[in-house]
Amino acid sequence: MKSRSLNSVNRWLLACAISFAATGCRTAPGKPGPEPETPRPEQVLDFATLYRQNCSACHGENGKSGAAISLNNPVYLAIAGSANIQRITAGGVPGTAMPPFAKSSGGMLTDQQIAILAQGIATRWGKPALFSGASIPAYASATAGDATRGQLVFTNLCARCHGANATGGKVENGSITGSLVDPAYLALISDQGLRSIILAGQTEHGPHDWRSYSPGDPMSDQEISDVVAWLASHRVANPGQPYQTRQ
Repeated sequence: MKSRSLNSVNRWLLACAISFAATGCRTAPGKPGPEPETPRPEQVLDFATLYRQNCSACHGENGKSGAAISLNNPVYLAIAGSANIQRITAGGVPGTAMPPFAKSSGGMLTDQQIAILAQGIATRWGKPALFSGASIPAYASATAGDATRGQLVFTNLCARCHGANATGGKVENGSITGSLVDPAYLALISDQGLRSIILAGQTEHGPHDWRSYSPGDPMSDQEISDVVAWLASHRVANPGQPYQTRQ
C-alpha cells in the first residue's frame, strides 16, 4: 500500500514537472508575468517614435510651434529637400543648438533611422504638388551678402513686422515678433538658418515666404544673402551678460 501511494505521488510530481516545463514560468502560481519586450534603440524603425524621441522637443510635437524651425512647412521642405534634411539630421549644425544624431558623428541613431526620419518628414508634411513647375530658390546661396545693402532691404521689406532695427515689432494679426539681432538668438542660429526662415517663413506667424515680403516681386537670392549678412553682423564673440568683476 505504501509503495503504491509513493508511486502515485511520483507520477503526480512528474506530471507537474512536465506541465511546468511546457507552460513555463508564466503559469507558475504567484509568479508575475513577463515584462513587455523592449526593442533595442537601433531596432526602433517607426517614424512617429523616432520623431517623438529625437526631434519633437525642438521642432514641435507636430513639426511646428517649437523653438527650432518648423518642419511641418511645405515651403521649407520643397526648398531644403530630403537630402539636406537627412544630412543636417546626421551631422548637425556646428555652433548651434542642432546636434548630430548619426552614430558616425557621435549621435545615437543609425543611418537607416536617419533616412526614415528624413523620408517621414517629407511624406507627412511635404506638398510637392504645390510647387510643380515653380521656380524654387536654392537652399544655400552661392553669392556673398553685403551687410550695408542688407540693412536697406530689411528696412524696405521686413521692418513693418520686425521693427526698423530688427529689435521686434507687431505683425498685422496682432502677434509680437522678437528681436532678430539679439546676440543670444544669433548665437543659436546659423547663417543658413536665417536664410531658411527668410525663404520659408514660420507657419506659426501665418503663411509667408520669400514671395510675400513684396507681393508680386519675390526677394532675389542676392537680397536674401544681403539681409542674412546684415543680421549676422550683429553677432558678438561672447553673447550673454558677463559677470561683474568683484571689487
